[in-house]
Amino acid sequence: MKKVGIIMGSDSDLPIIRKATDVLTELDIPFNVHVYSAHRTPEQARDFAQNAKNNGFGVLIAAAGMAAHLAGAMAANTTLPVIGIPCKSSNLDGIDALLSTVQMPTGIPVATVAINGGANAALLAAQILALNDDALAQKLADKRENDAKAVLEKDKKISAEF
Repeated sequence: MKKVGIIMGSDSDLPIIRKATDVLTELDIPFNVHVYSAHRTPEQARDFAQNAKNNGFGVLIAAAGMAAHLAGAMAANTTLPVIGIPCKSSNLDGIDALLSTVQMPTGIPVATVAINGGANAALLAAQILALNDDALAQKLADKRENDAKAVLEKDKKISAEF
């Protein structure tokens, strides 16, 4: 199975990344996590993206706040799918990161999830990998079914109360 590469612009993004790693662990998807900055360590970020395919990665997830150029920098240096997670900052509640992540020029796409959407980034990465992995596709289907059951159990509890 291909790995998921997870890159965060700062270790302050780790709580959001943990949401992604929890999902990937639950689905038995291998991953690596790194801290590379599009601005402070551009050479390392570029090298990681350029070599990701040869190093066994199938999808990259990039999380960054504020200017949030990391996902775009990754996408500019690989043809692998890149999923951007805009991270909330104290300045503009993550709207700045959302706009920086989602507004990519034609030819350099970045799939973008919600602000602080680590879990959905991992699920989207899993769905991409599942295109060529029937066992993973079944795990995703099972997870959806279990999630639906959990909601219906909550509905029963709330309905019984009222």
